[in-house]
Parts: sequence; structure tokens; C-alpha cells
Amino acid sequence: MTQAGRRTSTSTSSALDANRVLIVGAGPGLGAALARRFGREGCTVTLVARRAEPLVELAEELRTVGVAVDTVTADAADPEGFREDLERLAGRITPGVVIYNAALKAHDGVLNSDPTYLASAYAVDALGFITCAQVLTPAMRKAGGGTLLATGGSPGVAPEQDHASLSLGKAALRVAVKLMHDELKAEGVHVASVTIAGALGPGTPLDPDRVADLYWVLHTQPSADWSDETVIVGT
Repeated sequence: MTQAGRRTSTSTSSALDANRVLIVGAGPGLGAALARRFGREGCTVTLVARRAEPLVELAEELRTVGVAVDTVTADAADPEGFREDLERLAGRITPGVVIYNAALKAHDGVLNSDPTYLASAYAVDALGFITCAQVLTPAMRKAGGGTLLATGGSPGVAPEQDHASLSLGKAALRVAVKLMHDELKAEGVHVASVTIAGALGPGTPLDPDRVADLYWVLHTQPSADWSDETVIVGT
């Protein structure tokens, strides 16, 4: 145990795999679009979600369009178990790109929500991202390169009373990204968030495929253009 109360972890796999992408919070919307986008560039994609059956179905769908994909089940709502799952994964692969796309989206209020529920929501919305960074960025730092991206949202900038847990979590996520960006940029690791202002939907300005293109741009942009946050608005 560290003085902060909980150990951090380093990746145990060997060389950084620049063509391996880890997507945490993989689903049929943006997660699938991200897998397709990076898969088109020849990347192997590892999908992480808490439920096995829909994850396997998504992987099979992606394989039909030529994406090389494997799957891992892990639940960010369980911080200890999530860290252990990531540590096991880090012993097998060392992704050059990690995308944290997990969130708990629910109608709730800050004054009438049980603290245990709020802690669980915070674990998904923010703490899971921090855990990913602690487990998976050491290999990036050692290699002098890598990309860590997080899906943010407008409640993290302008809190919404009826989405209290999401507002709290996305605000914390935004701060965590800023702190990591400032610390890791000099080591060649790009940490950034994509703040999505609006509802994702096919054929809209926030079409998941269009949004996924932005993640690819962030991954490939020169370091001189790096910033900690990019906002995409659905208007």
C-alpha cells in the first residue's frame, strides 16, 4: 500500500503496441463507431464492458466489417475488481491507445440520491478513468508515446440538476484529464477529453461515426496541437 492508501500499478506486458486500441465502455453507439474507425486504420481493438453477452454480439458484428477484435468483461462500478481486471489485461496486452467511454446515465438528484449509489456512479463516470491511467499509462511513459482519451459531456461543464451523478462524474473526469494532460504531455503521452454537447444519433451532427473521426484526429495530431479538451456541439 502507498501512503495515499492504495497501490498504483504498472503494466507488465513488454513493448507498447501502437496498433492496439482499448475501448472501455464499449456499446452499440459510440463504442462501436470508435472500434470501426480505428479498425479501418489496421488497429486491433479490445472491447471492455460489464456484460458479456452484448459485448460478444458487438464483437461478432465488428468482425463482419473486418475489425480485428477481442473482448474483456470488467465493471467500473466495482473499483477493486475493475483494477484487478485491468492489471490482468495489462499482463497480456499493452495498448498504445486507451479510450474511456464508460458512463452511468440516469435521472437523479444530488439531494435525494443514496450516497452508495452516488459513489458507484462516480466510480463509473470518473474513477474508472483514473484507474485506467494508473494501470495503463506507465507503459506509455516508458515508451515515450501513447494516447489516452476520455468521453466527456456538457453536464461536466454546465451541471444539470436532473443528471446530478453524471454532472459530478463528468466534472471530475474533466479535471482528471486536465491534470494528466499537464503531467504527461512532456513525456509524449497525449491525454485529452472529448466533451460531447448534445445527444448522439445517426444522421445528426453528433452521428457516432462523425464523432469517432474526431477521436482519430486527436490520436494522430502533432504534439504541438495537443490540448486537454475538445468540444463537439450537436447544432
